[in-house]
Amino acid sequence: MDVAELTCADTGDSGARDPDWSAVEDLFERLGSCSTAGEHRRCRQRIITECLPLADHIAYRFVGRGEPSDDLIQVARIGLVKSVDRYVPAKGRFMAFAVPTIRGEVRRHFRDGTWSMRVPRKVQETQLKMRHAVETLSQRLNRSPTNPELARELGVDDDDVAHSHAAHWAYRPLSLDAPRSPDDGSQPVGIGASHGAEDPGYETVENLMMLREAIAELDPRRRDILGMRFFEGLTQREIALRLGISQVQVSRLLDATLTRLREQMHVDVAAPVAEAA
Repeated sequence: MDVAELTCADTGDSGARDPDWSAVEDLFERLGSCSTAGEHRRCRQRIITECLPLADHIAYRFVGRGEPSDDLIQVARIGLVKSVDRYVPAKGRFMAFAVPTIRGEVRRHFRDGTWSMRVPRKVQETQLKMRHAVETLSQRLNRSPTNPELARELGVDDDDVAHSHAAHWAYRPLSLDAPRSPDDGSQPVGIGASHGAEDPGYETVENLMMLREAIAELDPRRRDILGMRFFEGLTQREIALRLGISQVQVSRLLDATLTRLREQMHVDVAAPVAEAA
């Protein structure tokens, strides 16, 4: 039986009565003695059908945590199929194996498939356990538990609980377009509009990246002249002495190089060429 067959299965009769789990154990004995593939398939399908109420019951325990109930039932039934296929009768009773397997499948669905942002697995698992612990401690203490109390209940550090609280916003973060009422009573605006500002440094970074590419296209001699003039701070006369050429040649090369760079950078404002010291 595949997932589609499980989804479409009529579980009305099974849900209306208390399943006889001893009969399931008998079915597994019969499954092990099947002599043909067709007989094995029919017996396996009957076991899965008999245990559908168990999978659905486990799925409904997770309803209300942000996932549609139909999706949770689907995941739980997949866990049931895995339980039936992996069960080894000699190692214990089927229910003792199936319940944690199905529950683990649903928890993995929450851990791996429903987080909007990726957070460490340990934080995800603690965050899921913490929900049940909050309910238990709230009833026991008649108030909301503190982080240290939650940490003791779960057997983890206080920092783990704090990180798990923060992970709530990674699970279902607010949209930047979500309206937020300002403190001064003015018209509500989106969260994104009330945080941050345009950083003028971005344009500078883009210009530097373009300039780096433009300089890389120059021939080695022109790059050397630019480096000596603007990074080493040499005068045109000092550059000419180092390269063994005239100051006029240095001036001409520097002027032509800067003009070329400005054209490539799409800079229309002419920049004066540095005069010789």
